[in-house]
Amino acid sequence: MTLLVVGSVALDSIFTPFGETADALGGSAVFFSVAASLLHPVRVVGVVGNDYPTHELDRLAARGIDWSGVERADGESFRWKGKYSYDLQSRETLETRLGVFANFDPKLPAEWRDAKFVFLGNIDPILQSRVLDQMARPSLIVCDTMNYWIQSKKADLLALLARVDILLVNDSEARELSGDWNIHRAGKWILARGPKKVVIKQGEYGALLIEPERTFYVPAYPLEEVFDPTGAGDAFAGGFMGYLARADSIAPGALRRAMIYGATMGSFAVQGFGVRGFDRVDTGSVERRVKTFADLTNVEIAEPLP
Repeated sequence: MTLLVVGSVALDSIFTPFGETADALGGSAVFFSVAASLLHPVRVVGVVGNDYPTHELDRLAARGIDWSGVERADGESFRWKGKYSYDLQSRETLETRLGVFANFDPKLPAEWRDAKFVFLGNIDPILQSRVLDQMARPSLIVCDTMNYWIQSKKADLLALLARVDILLVNDSEARELSGDWNIHRAGKWILARGPKKVVIKQGEYGALLIEPERTFYVPAYPLEEVFDPTGAGDAFAGGFMGYLARADSIAPGALRRAMIYGATMGSFAVQGFGVRGFDRVDTGSVERRVKTFADLTNVEIAEPLP
C-alpha cells in the first residue's frame, strides 16, 4: 500500500545543554519519512531551495524514500533555529526563515494520487486541503497541525478536520484548539469536529489514542540519554503510519500496535541531533525495542481481594 507524506523539508540549527548542530536535515516530511521507511517505503512531496544538500537526501533514498516529489526552487531553503531548556521540555525559537517554503504549493505527481495512506504534515490547512483535492480515495488520512495555524487559520483548520480520519497533535495544540485544559475532554471536542480518532502526543509522558468509546495509552520509552527532541512528534507519526501501511490495516488492534511503533520511532529520534538518531537503527533494533513495550505495559490482574 502506498504511503505518502506532504510537509516541510528544512534545515535546523539546534542548541541544547548537551550539544548543538547547524543546518541539520529537518522538517516534518524528513523526520516522518526517515522513521516510516524502516517499516514501509515512503513518497515525499515538499520543496527545497537551491542551497539544500540534496546529496543527503540521496543518501537517505536507499532506505526506501522516494524524493522525486520534492520540488527544487530558486532561493533559500526553509531554515529553523531553536534553543532548548535544560530539561528539554521547552524551547525558544531563535529564527525562522521560510525561504522557498513560503510559496510552497504542493502538487502531487499523477501516479501518486491514488496513495492509500496519507500524512499531511503541519503546513497551512488550506494547502492540506488542496492536497486532498488532488487525491482519489485514500484508505486513511492523518493530519498534523501547530499552534500557529490554530491561532491564525482556525476556520480553515476546522474545515479540514471534517475531511480527515485522524488528527495527530501534541497536548498543547489539543488544548489550544479545543479551549479545554483537560486533555480527554479536548480529544472528545476534536472528535465532534469530524475526525474518527485523535492521537495526542504528550512527550516524555507518552501518547493517547482517543476514540468515541475508548482510549488507549502508550507510555514513552524510558531513556537514560536524550539529546534533541526536535522532530520526535513527526517520527512518532512516521512509525504510526509506517506500521499501518505495512499491515495494510486500520483495525483496532493494528491502530494500537501502530501507537507502539510510533512511540518506538519517537524514542530513536531523540537519541541524536536531527535525524542522526536513526543512523544505526535497522528493522531488528526497531522490533527489539517494540517488544520491550510488552514489559512496560503488561500486567496480570490479580484475583479480587476477599
